[in-house]
Amino acid sequence: MTDRIPLEPEDALVAVMVGVSVSDEDIRTSELVEIEQIVNHLPVFADYDVDRIRVVANTVFDMFEVEDGLDALFGLVRQALPEKLHETAYAIACDVAAADGMLAQTELRFLEELRYALDIDRLHAAAIERGARARHTTL
Repeated sequence: MTDRIPLEPEDALVAVMVGVSVSDEDIRTSELVEIEQIVNHLPVFADYDVDRIRVVANTVFDMFEVEDGLDALFGLVRQALPEKLHETAYAIACDVAAADGMLAQTELRFLEELRYALDIDRLHAAAIERGARARHTTL
């Protein structure tokens, strides 16, 4: 990603969403739809070129293939993402993880490591997680 295009904050947000989706090695349609809806509706993506999603996704896939790829991903995200968007990144990652109605252990671990990497306070994280759970609850 950084070889081809400069990493923008929006790219970092997309990378987090793709990362949580890939973390369980089963990218579900509901997760892809959630990513698309987030990119299409959140104000932070208002000027984002959606064609960059494929480049970002391919980079995340490549990173997950190498040892310490997750640490490298989080390093890129921290470098590109302003602190004011750390909670946004965590919130959208929670929404993508919750989109299919199941949270695999690997997704929970990804979220835990993301929370640590972005220095998200545990109380704030719990509120964000509860909001995602509430938004994705079904009858």
